[in-house]
Amino acid sequence: MKALERLKSMLETLETRHRRRVLAPSQGLDFASNDYLGLTHSPALKAAAQAALDRDVPLGSGGSRLLRGNHPEHQRLEQEAAAFFDAEACLFMGGGFQANQAIFSTLPAAEDLILHDTLVHASAHEGMRIGRAQTHSFAHNDVADARRVLTEWRSNGGTGQIWIAVESVYSMEGDIAPLVELSELAVAHDAILVIDEAHATGILGPHGRGLSHGLAAETLTLHTCGKGLGVAGGLICGSRVLIDTLVNRARPFIFATAPSPFNAALVRAVLDMLQTDTSLVEMARDRIQFAHTEAAAHGIPQSALKSQIIPVILGDDARTLKQAAALQGQGFDIRGIRPPTVARGTSRLRICITGNVQKPDISALFQALSDLQKEAA
Repeated sequence: MKALERLKSMLETLETRHRRRVLAPSQGLDFASNDYLGLTHSPALKAAAQAALDRDVPLGSGGSRLLRGNHPEHQRLEQEAAAFFDAEACLFMGGGFQANQAIFSTLPAAEDLILHDTLVHASAHEGMRIGRAQTHSFAHNDVADARRVLTEWRSNGGTGQIWIAVESVYSMEGDIAPLVELSELAVAHDAILVIDEAHATGILGPHGRGLSHGLAAETLTLHTCGKGLGVAGGLICGSRVLIDTLVNRARPFIFATAPSPFNAALVRAVLDMLQTDTSLVEMARDRIQFAHTEAAAHGIPQSALKSQIIPVILGDDARTLKQAAALQGQGFDIRGIRPPTVARGTSRLRICITGNVQKPDISALFQALSDLQKEAA
């Protein structure tokens, strides 16, 4: 069949360009996942799972939330998450990708502008693609450029609502958005600031609430549950009218089977842990600081704004895969990131400081990476 031949040719082209993706098992020390607090295998979370089973929380939902899939565990989670993240209301979604699709395809109107950082996640782009609003990017983390684009749009006759879309911590760069300045820009232009907190939730901000806590602007935030929180799903937090609009209009919510009530119970348990056990966040931040110190000591260039994500940009796709394989061979699970996930010419090793490694592991990794860089020089 022509379609199969075409797809086979495409895969072969990806192979020759060192860009074909394959599914690989987890093995070695975890420097690749987003399990930043190390909760996925934690005894505390296992105990919460057993407690949920003991009180007969269903494993599946059986349908969409608007049919029979709505369960008290969903509603309790949404109430508790709204309080935890200091929002009027919250909506629990099956995942962060689905949540971003819902936000950007539903809330902005045709006459509106979505002004987005050029590096926002693919899920936000997918929501914008199927939505109705006008879209325009601004240079990464450049508030002056955002102001310029916004001003030009208004001067060219734009009259709708402005939505400013950013991530608090960027998943491939590991750098942090200038949220205070962006909030000031949003207030000055009556814009809504949409912040994807996927890689900040559980790690940064008071009790791991993320970096959007306390901003002056009208905000809509997304807190994914499958990274720092160690479970799965996505929590959209904001004003009641925005959340109610999603319930009534967002196709990724209306037509999707509801997340498992059992999963909602686990997310509730993690939020309770964050409120009552400050050591989880403190230990994570200590590991992150240690990792940046070790990276600097071994000559690995670092961002001035430090997060748990440390990119080592190598540029060439083949070199990136070769170094990732060499580190994997030494027992470090690190993956090579290539286009189109990142821009052409910026292929990289993405090092994540997870809760599943200790300080000696971190030191050993950066020593091995330093040795590899010297060999390649």
